[in-house]
Amino acid sequence: MWRKASVPAASNGKYSPGRSKGRSPSLESGHLAPEGKVALKQKVTLLRGISIIIGTIIGAGIFISPKGILQNTGSVGMSLCVWAACGLLSLFGALCYAELGTCIKKSGGHYTYILEAFGPLPAFVRVWVELLIIRPAATAVISLAFGRYILEPFFMQCEIPELAIKLITAVGITTVMVLNSTSVSWSARIQIFLTFCKLVAILIIIVPGVIQLIKGETQHFKNAFAGNDASVMGLPLAFYSGMYAYSGWFYLNFVTEEVENPEKNIPLAICISMIIVTVGYVLTNVAYFTTISAGELLLSKAVAVTFAERLMGNFSLAVPVFVALSCFGSMNGGVFAVSRMFFVASREGHLPEILSMIHVRKHTPLPAVIVLYPLTMIMLFNGDLYSLLNFLSFARWLFIGLAVAGLIYLRYKRPDMPRPFKVPLFIPALFSFTCLFMVALSLYSDPVNTGIGFAITLTGVPAYYLFIIWDKKPKWFRKLLGK
Repeated sequence: MWRKASVPAASNGKYSPGRSKGRSPSLESGHLAPEGKVALKQKVTLLRGISIIIGTIIGAGIFISPKGILQNTGSVGMSLCVWAACGLLSLFGALCYAELGTCIKKSGGHYTYILEAFGPLPAFVRVWVELLIIRPAATAVISLAFGRYILEPFFMQCEIPELAIKLITAVGITTVMVLNSTSVSWSARIQIFLTFCKLVAILIIIVPGVIQLIKGETQHFKNAFAGNDASVMGLPLAFYSGMYAYSGWFYLNFVTEEVENPEKNIPLAICISMIIVTVGYVLTNVAYFTTISAGELLLSKAVAVTFAERLMGNFSLAVPVFVALSCFGSMNGGVFAVSRMFFVASREGHLPEILSMIHVRKHTPLPAVIVLYPLTMIMLFNGDLYSLLNFLSFARWLFIGLAVAGLIYLRYKRPDMPRPFKVPLFIPALFSFTCLFMVALSLYSDPVNTGIGFAITLTGVPAYYLFIIWDKKPKWFRKLLGK
């Protein structure tokens, strides 16, 4: 069932209309439920916030094949510089979201900030594409990596059957959905444990790498900037790969209403997480080059496994398990956060009303979690996942850049709005320019796939007018939508 844009008030897990169509929501509205009513609880502490960010950022990429940056930079030294620069740029974006999260104390992330700054149409298009394509495809892709690497120790001497991978992947997806439907506390606790596993996995690579450096294994760093010169197109593409590896710093803003003391904990969690991830990523790549040459890294399908086999012997069997746990943590964090975007979009009247309902005992947005399950399973068994992600990868940076540009716009539109945390203006200006530059680059370098993705994104415009704006729907159409 679809409704016009409105701000409902919580009441026994249901919401009733509270705002007329087309009006932007009040920046001060907090959607807090009256005493005795059902609402999401503030159960995300500083530690849980850090685990959401780190646990979602660190997926399979840093362990499997960080060769995209090396391919496009042409040298070891330049690739390490790009890893550090992408970490700094991601920190800038995260700081912008820290300001947005402390002055707009509502969950929903990109969707909420675009809605506040630019109105309902671009916000609806954002959540439309996320629900139908981006999140199911992204969840299915990271889940397939989980399935492949959890089975790796059992198929050391032969190829893993594709059906086995998809079946174990389906089990993993089901587990994540059940976990997030059952308990906020348990999903957060497991996320903390999985984040700890990710950091242990990174240390398993970094510590032997440091030992190699102490032993003098620096031959791959000699003439570090020698090699193929980075092309005019190559360097921006390297930044694109790096920014993708760091993506996930924005997920805490999807659950702002559930964060304890958000004015303090959101900026702290973001800063601590980004420093840990950036240092970890750079040192991990340094460790790889103590043992693997640039040419060998480009040929490796799973660089962490290659590294472990050379230095750790039989212990290298543990690496695929840690990669699988890392993927599971990314799945869990992504579903936990993005379900809140759907919850808030439903509360604003942009998605079916049932998605804004909360389980009366478990206090989880159960329908908003479950809605992803059938779509993800369809993608897993029938979809061309990587093509879909290629079509729509530009959409993520377009809307993130738009949300950060909204920060600049709100500085002038609402100068008196309370801002407990405030960043210098050059930070959002630089970051939004970087995002829009990457979008323009993708249009130039791959116009066909990007054009298809742009067309898919634009389908949200007629959908907005059909489901949200059109008042005089025929009775059969209203009945079909459940109204």
